[in-house]
Amino acid sequence: MSDPILMPKATAVWLVDNTSLTFEQIADFCGLHPLEVRGIADGEVARDIRGADPITNGQLNREELDRATADSKYRMRVQKSRHAELLKPVKKTPRYTPVSRRQDRPDAIAWFVRNHPEVTDAQISKLLGTTKSTIEAVRDRTHWNSANLKPVDPVTLGLVGQLELDGVVRKAADKKAKDDARKGIVSDGPSLRPAGEVEAPQPDAGYDDEDRGAKVDLKNVFANTGPVYNDDEDD
Repeated sequence: MSDPILMPKATAVWLVDNTSLTFEQIADFCGLHPLEVRGIADGEVARDIRGADPITNGQLNREELDRATADSKYRMRVQKSRHAELLKPVKKTPRYTPVSRRQDRPDAIAWFVRNHPEVTDAQISKLLGTTKSTIEAVRDRTHWNSANLKPVDPVTLGLVGQLELDGVVRKAADKKAKDDARKGIVSDGPSLRPAGEVEAPQPDAGYDDEDRGAKVDLKNVFANTGPVYNDDEDD
C-alpha cells in the first residue's frame, strides 16, 4: 500500500464484517499488522469502533474488492479519496497587505513594542506580514523613518481584526504567566490586556486642563455672590 487511508481501524472493521478477504489482504490495505486484524475479527481489538465503508468513502472501488475476493494473493490499491483531499491541512499563504497600507506597518510595530513587549517578534511578523529585521529596526530606533513613527493600534490602521489581535495578545500573556510561574516570579497582575479594553478615566472634582488653567474650586466661585432671591416670594 502506497498511500495511507482514512480511519484504518474503522475500515478494517468494515472489511472483516462485510467481506471474505484474508487478514493479510485487509492488513495490507489498511496499513495494519495481520495480528491486529485478527484481533479485530476475534473482538479483542477495536470493539467500540464503528466500521467505515471504503467504497462509500471513495478509497476503494467495487472492481478492486471483487478481484481481491477472487484471488487471496491480490493486494488492493487505494484510490485517492476526495474526503482525504478535503481533510488535508491547508498551508496558509503569507498575509497580504495592500500597498497603500504597507507604510503603516512600522507604526503598528511601534505600538506592539510600546504596549505589548511580551508579544514575540515571530507573532508580530505573522500578524502584520512584516519581517523580523523591520521589527528590530523599529525597536532599536534604527528604522529609516524612526523620527516620524507614531505607535498606532493595528486595528485602527486596518491591518488586522480586533478578535485576531486579542487572540495574539492573550496567547502572549498566557505564555508569560507560565514562564513566570516556572521561574518562581510572582506577578502583581496581568500586564497584557485585550487591545479593545480601554481604561476608564478617573473622576475628578474639577477640571485639570493645562490649556484652560488650574482646577476650578466651586466653593470659591460662589463665596462672593450675594443672596439669591426667589421671584415667587412677595416683596
